[in-house]
Amino acid sequence: MLIRKNSDAKPQISEVAPAAAIAGGELQIRGTGFAKSQRPRVTLGDVEAPVIIGSDSFVIARVPEGASVGDLVVESGGQVSSARACEIGVQVADSVHPVANPAVDAAGNTFTTFSGSRGQKTPVSVYKLDLHYNLKPFLSEVMNATGLAFDREGLLHISSRHDGIVYQATPKGQVSVYVEGMGVATGLAFDPEENLYVGDRSGTIFKISRSRQIYVFATLEPSISAYHLAFGPDQYLYVTGPTTSSFDSVFRISAAGEVEVFYRGLGRPQGLAFDAENRLYVAASLGGRRGVVRLDEKRKPELFLSGPNIVGLAFTPSLSLIVATTSSLFRVDVGIRGRPLP
Repeated sequence: MLIRKNSDAKPQISEVAPAAAIAGGELQIRGTGFAKSQRPRVTLGDVEAPVIIGSDSFVIARVPEGASVGDLVVESGGQVSSARACEIGVQVADSVHPVANPAVDAAGNTFTTFSGSRGQKTPVSVYKLDLHYNLKPFLSEVMNATGLAFDREGLLHISSRHDGIVYQATPKGQVSVYVEGMGVATGLAFDPEENLYVGDRSGTIFKISRSRQIYVFATLEPSISAYHLAFGPDQYLYVTGPTTSSFDSVFRISAAGEVEVFYRGLGRPQGLAFDAENRLYVAASLGGRRGVVRLDEKRKPELFLSGPNIVGLAFTPSLSLIVATTSSLFRVDVGIRGRPLP
């Protein structure tokens, strides 16, 4: 018996992956009935999302500028699917220039850089984004501000890839030199004993004690852009450093300075952060798909968030994720708690 396809049936969405995205990111939609008599139409709230690939069971749609509502529907042949929820990032700052993770203080204020090109003196080095998403200048004294990290006392540390200095700033913006001679200083991270680690992208990870004694902690292959650092729940220091390879690694370094590959297979991995469940998030591409990759405790990767030009990320006390691109910050309400400072 010939069974005829019901042209009046609504499109059915079975999966949207990943479940979060920012403008420019791509969502893969699987289901049935997407292309009955014409190309499917995808909307996020009341904003149409351009369809990159469209078939009856598989659609790729790009998140347009201005989209902020995550109710995704597919329309085909005059029929509309039920809405599928996904988290779409809201742009909360632009005209900035991060090159690494933003930093979030205990109150939830976000700090990011205007790093500029090498040797460029910018009017503002570090911006503060308050809880009402007002972006205000915070520091202007640091040239090529790169890495940011808070200590337990709420002092912000800022690396300069221009002069190899790590600066320290009070909540009121008073700046002093914390340590010098860090080479092309990029990523920063504190361990539970409040030792500071500094990534010199030319191949060295420095360890600075609370008394500001400097040690060479480990050496790695030089990076074409920066080292990015984060301390893990296992007391290892995790490091990314993009090279010319499209198959880069996340490294981890033991307390004794022994380097091992934690995961290999990411494209241009940059900023990284842990959540409270010990999962690792990395700004990178996976299988050619750009965004934020999440690695669980078994080191299984998945694309957690889709988006272009992402260089860093940070969790906030309100369970949001701040995503930094090369020119903007986005807030994505993921409902995930970040790992507290060591």
